[in-house]
Formats: sequence, C-alpha cells, structure tokens
Amino acid sequence: MRLYFGVAFVVTFTNADTLRMIGGYTHTHRNDGFAQGIAVFVLPPGVLSHSRCSCWAKQSIPLDISAIFNNKAFGTYPGEASFDRLNQSYPAPGAEHTPYYTSHTTGIVYSFPGYTGAGKQDNAVCAGQTIPIPQNISGHIFSVSFLVAGDREFATVAGQATFEYTDDSTASYELRSLNWFSWLTLNKGEIVFPFRFVESGVNWNTSHVFERTAPLPPGKTLRSITLPDLSANDARMHLFAVSLWVGGSSVTVQAVRPTQKWLEPGEQIVEVTINNSGEECVAGSGVKLTLIGHGFATVTPGRLKRLCPGDQRVVKIGVRGSPDAPVDVEVIIDGEVSGLATRFSNVTIGLDDWSPELDNLARHEAPDWFDGAKFGIFIHWGVYAVTGWGNSTPHESYAEWFWWYSTHHPQADPSDFYDYRLRTYGEEWAYDDTFPHFTASQFDPKTWVDLFAEAGAQYFVITSKHHDGFAIFDTKETSNRSSTQYGPKLDLVQELFDAAATYQPSLRRGTYFSLPEWFNPDFGPYGFDQLPADSVPGTNSWPGVPALSPYTGAVEPYTGHVPVEDFLADVMLPQMKILADDYEIDIMWCDIGAANVTAKFAAEWWNATRAAGRQVAINSRCGVAQAADFDTPEYATFASAQARKWESNMGMDPYSYGYNAATPDEAYMNASTLIRTLVDVVSKNGNLLLDIGPRADGTIVQPEVNTLQEAGRWIRAHGEALFNTTYWFVQSEIIAGGLDVRFTQTNDAFYLLFLEKPIVENGVVRVPASLPILEGDEVSLLAIEGGEDLAWNVSGEGAQKALNIEVNDVVLDEDEFCWVFEIKYS
Repeated sequence: MRLYFGVAFVVTFTNADTLRMIGGYTHTHRNDGFAQGIAVFVLPPGVLSHSRCSCWAKQSIPLDISAIFNNKAFGTYPGEASFDRLNQSYPAPGAEHTPYYTSHTTGIVYSFPGYTGAGKQDNAVCAGQTIPIPQNISGHIFSVSFLVAGDREFATVAGQATFEYTDDSTASYELRSLNWFSWLTLNKGEIVFPFRFVESGVNWNTSHVFERTAPLPPGKTLRSITLPDLSANDARMHLFAVSLWVGGSSVTVQAVRPTQKWLEPGEQIVEVTINNSGEECVAGSGVKLTLIGHGFATVTPGRLKRLCPGDQRVVKIGVRGSPDAPVDVEVIIDGEVSGLATRFSNVTIGLDDWSPELDNLARHEAPDWFDGAKFGIFIHWGVYAVTGWGNSTPHESYAEWFWWYSTHHPQADPSDFYDYRLRTYGEEWAYDDTFPHFTASQFDPKTWVDLFAEAGAQYFVITSKHHDGFAIFDTKETSNRSSTQYGPKLDLVQELFDAAATYQPSLRRGTYFSLPEWFNPDFGPYGFDQLPADSVPGTNSWPGVPALSPYTGAVEPYTGHVPVEDFLADVMLPQMKILADDYEIDIMWCDIGAANVTAKFAAEWWNATRAAGRQVAINSRCGVAQAADFDTPEYATFASAQARKWESNMGMDPYSYGYNAATPDEAYMNASTLIRTLVDVVSKNGNLLLDIGPRADGTIVQPEVNTLQEAGRWIRAHGEALFNTTYWFVQSEIIAGGLDVRFTQTNDAFYLLFLEKPIVENGVVRVPASLPILEGDEVSLLAIEGGEDLAWNVSGEGAQKALNIEVNDVVLDEDEFCWVFEIKYS
C-alpha cells in the first residue's frame, strides 16, 4: 500500500497572491492576467492509497530584475542599441523568446525582456547590484538560473556572485559567461540569434545568450543575490534574466526533454531531469522512471540509484512510438520514492527526419557514445610537416600555418616565419615545393592506432584537409591537390581507417575538414577576413586569391587545382560527402565556418546514418550554430562544469598542432600534465582531443609517444572513473587548503580524483564536501592493491560536513599522477 500526505492540483486564479495564501505558488504568469500554479492540500492517512499523486511540473519562478537594467542589448537596426563598447547589438528577439522563454536544456522558465522599445533598457551590466528574493515563496529554492553573455569576442567573463541566506551566512558562486559572438561559433548559446548589428551594418555570424545554473544548499533560505562588479572590465558580463527553481519536500522532476538520440534503432531517448529538494538521499535500490502518454510506450525504464539532497541528475528513458501531435506525458517514479507522477504538457515524442531548416537541425546533439568517450587523439598531418617550423616559446605559432604566415601577412608575424623562410629556402621557393618531400615513407598505421589505444583514447580525428587545400584522402574529381596524386601517392586517411578497423575496431573515427582554402582561386567569391582588416592589420583571412611570393611578388602555383563553377557546390559539399559516405566517419570536425553547405550536408548525413543505425556528431565550427553538437574551445578549459557538451582541443606541443621541429623535447606535454588536464576536463562535462603532429615521413616524435604510453597506463587502470561518467551537479572541484580535487560519477559509484597526492593527517584524508555517501557504502583507492574497503566516517553538518577516509602514505605511494577514491554505493 502507498500512503500519500497530500494531493496537488493545477489551478488558475485571477490573483497570484490568492494562490499563495491557500498554500500554493505561482509558476507562470499568463498573458491574460491569470496566474497558474500548484496548490497542495494535506490529506488524512489512507486517502488515495491506491492512486498516484499527480501534479503539473514547471516550478520556475522568474524574477523581475528590470529595476537594475542599465544597458540596451536589442535593436531593430544598426546603431539603435549599444550592447558592447563598439556600438554593436543583438537583433530583436522573436515571439518565441518573449515575454517568457523556456530553456530547451533545463526547462527553466525566464522572464525575458527582448526588445523593449526605442531608448528603453533591457539588461544589466553586472556592477555589484543586489537582487532581493521574495520571501513568500512556498517550497525550497533548489537552484538559481541566469541568462548571461559576455560582450567581447574571444573573451570569457567570470566573477563571484554572492548568495546571502536568511541565517546571515553567505556563499560564493562563479557566475561565468562566454562571448556573445564568435566567428568560429566555438560555443553555442542557449538562445541563438542569426546575426548581430555592427555600428553601421549587419554581421552574419551568430550571436548568443548563455544559461548558467547555481545549485543551492539544502536547508537554507535565499534572501538575496549580489552580482559581481565587472563594469570596468574590457569584457563585461550582461545579465538578462534570473529564475528560481522551487522544489517540494522530496524528489521533483524539473524537465522532460525528448532527444533525437536512441538506445536501439527506433528507441528514442527521453531525458528526465530530477532534483532532490528533500532531506533524505534516494538510496538502496533507488528509483525506476517510466513515461506514460498517448501514442508511445516506455520500453527501457530509467534507473537512478543515488540522489542526495541538493543534487540533480539527468536520467535516460527509452520509448517507442510517434504520436501525431504533441501529447501530455507523465513521469512515473517508483521505488524508494513511491507513487510520484509529474505531468508535462505538449511534449513532442518521436524520431523525425532531418531537414536543412535551422530549427530542425538544432535538435541534433552529440550521441551518448561521444559523451562517454572522453579522450580522443587529434592528428595534424599534411605537407606543412615538411617545413615543420613555428618558432619556439614564447614566440611560437601554429606550424601548420607556415604558408599563410610567411606569404600573406608577414607584418602580423611575431614568430618571424618571413625571415625563416627566406634564409632556409630562398626567394624562389614556393609552398608547393614541399609536395615531393611529404613522403610518408615511415608511416605505419597499425603502430599509430595501437598507440592511440595504448594511450586509453576512445576515438581519433585526423586532418583530411587543412587550410592549404592539400588533402590526404581521395578527393576524386573535385581536386588533384592531394596525397593520392603527389608525395606518397597514397590515400592516407583510408590507410589509417583500415588499420583501425582491423587492429583497434573499438576506436571511433573522425576527420578534420577545413571548409575554406586560403588561396584556392575558386574560393574568391566567398573570401573573408576574420576581423575588419582596416582595424586589425594582418587579421587572419581566407582571401580566395593566389598567394604571392613575399620576396619577388611572383604568383605561387596552386598545384593540383581543378577549376570549378562554384566552390561550395563543386568542392566543399562533394568532399564532405566523400568523407561521410566513403570513409563512414563518426565525427565531422570542421574548421573555420564562414560560407558553407553544412545545413544540407548535415540533414542528408544524419538521415543516412540513422537509417544505417549509426549515431554521429558534428562539431561547432561548421558555420551553422544550430548544427553544432558540441563546443570546441582551443588550448583552453573551463573553470566549472558546462551543461552543454564540449571538447577541448590542444596540442602536446605547447602551441602548435602540426609538427614543429623548433620545439625542444622537454617542452612537450608530459604524462602528469596530460592526466591532470584530462581529469579536469572530464569533471566539467568535457572531452579532451589531444593533438599529435607527425613528421613528413609519418613518424611521431618520441616525447609524444613516451607521454601517451606513460599516461595510458594510468588512464586504462583508472578508466572507470573517467569513461562513461558524468559531472557532479553540486560542484566540480575543490581547490583550497592544500586540496586539488575533481569529482565524477556513474549510477553505481562516485569518484574523488585528487590531482595532488592527498595529505594524510592523523591517519585520515579529509574531504570537506557534502558527498553522496551513506552507511554501507564501500570506499576504495582505485587500482591500488591494499586500497580496498577503507574505513571512513562523515563529520560535521551542513557546510562543515566532511568525509574522512582512513589511509596511509604507504598505500598512497603506490599510485602517481592522480589518486582516485571510489565510493561504491551499497
């Protein structure tokens, strides 16, 4: 028998205060002046004992922050608004964004200002303002969510917001935002606009607003939020909206999000976000989640074994069916939390065909295998390995850019490619003279893929064609500028893929593909500068005109060029299709964006791979933000977890992807740095794509080999704490008091990853955090003999809570690089 203490109704009142007075709270203010919310009434024991208590979801409470607005972000024409210091602005949002916007990621509802009229402000530059929190809210405020944006390209803005509680305690939260636009679309926002207004025109790079969510501690009542003061920074942070998520007294369902991913062909994944707003952990056998509704059925229930107060998890449920229209669905939770049903309206269930429309493409996302893979190898290999030079730190630049730096913009050349080229090759030398020397004579694809697997990598991405236009795959009739026609006269991509399929079939395979080519004359109609050339001398550019010798002015050849009518239709799209279809890639890793055919390509590729039962991914640099499955920061990581999937790409060389002979052996990334970087990235919902730059003969520099082998031994031994894990909603890290710790988790275990050897005091290692550990759980030092079943206890309460693990230095000395404690749930 199931006993219920109350029942919840969806009710509508003409006055929101009336709803609050009878014990409910408002979650939506409707345009007709009505307020809709949840009213909970207490029932005597035994009533409704054989029925589930059912309530509508959407417990967001948007705050009115218009009183602190001090900036105008949205305009209807160039110059009307000045979001940044360059008099640039967003276009006016559409009706789908205002006056209320529901996050596609979290289900949080925001009061979003949008275009407020001529001269009327619509956002706040963070300048230390304090936002009061209404104190008549029924229920516990589980989290606070923000819509924010930084106002300078390539800049990440961060500052400490302060949460003040009614018990006079405070806590800091890193309020962080990415840049509002980027020509590469390195990061995709929660809200994406098709362009931005510059001072006197339109720039067709997308602009973005980002979402951040801060968890709040259980048992405390939020009184106010004080924003960081970043108003004097070169890059400022703008706040558009704040919303609270209010939970009940136990587990609540925040959002139901149908995806276009599947567990088995035809079995759609629906993601359900669950919060624990109560005082007890979900434990033991945990809970089972199912969905019910018209026209579909749950075939694989979701499972959740552990969820403690203040924590959030996303649970995957497999369903089959495709209702003709959006339907009402109920999330049923059974097990440790019995009889809870939460209803969501107008949910679109079903796996649909892909089309080039942007709204359609935006539903695609990185598949689960990519999320779980965590570690991949990037390979930059082409004729630029012949020159193999990018200077050395601190003046190093990308060696694969040798042609551009030495030819096109010597005035923007801090690494002095211009003089190096002259003294090394002379005035008459041209870049295409490298072709015969790109021999691949020592290339052993089996050795490569075995090394990747030995390193613990789960996938690799190889440069099929860089900006110089030289391809290392069979480009067929689109071009003869390739390794099949010159140099080794081999299809090098196919050689590597065949070796992977034969010797390391578990490795997923991807190709890097430069959309434009610097000096291909057929790219001329689409040529562009990354930044305004008149304001930034030497800005990166893809001009689409022949390169000229910087010494003689002679036109350099474009060897193997096949003239075409249209570069996009006759070169770019066919080559992308060749890679996707003939090589059966798992990842299309584009670069540069700009003019593109990505929408057409993606729709056709995704339809074909779905029909074949394959799930594939496209990165964020293909020129269409809506088609970006994951973000791609370069030589960078984040300071906190990102809800959106991301992948940091960086070289083992300190600042080059292609082979750079000027880099000394000791400058290459060592095993300790590799492991620390990987652990940090994984703990924040990222993957690490680590680059190697082989020489022209196909050999890999020994320091890179040594590091991959050494790090690989640790990665493979500790893989369960990395692969197929997810981040912890509560916090990503502890970096204080001699601790440098990250966290990951699975459904069965929680992991503490120490990036420095743990300090033992009085026979224990102390971790000051409210971890999801309960009596009966087993704590072990992962992969270390003698580290099994360690004694432990929890001390303190609330913010003073800590896990104390009994361990000694003798056992700790058995590991290196990173020490991993596993909490295995009972």
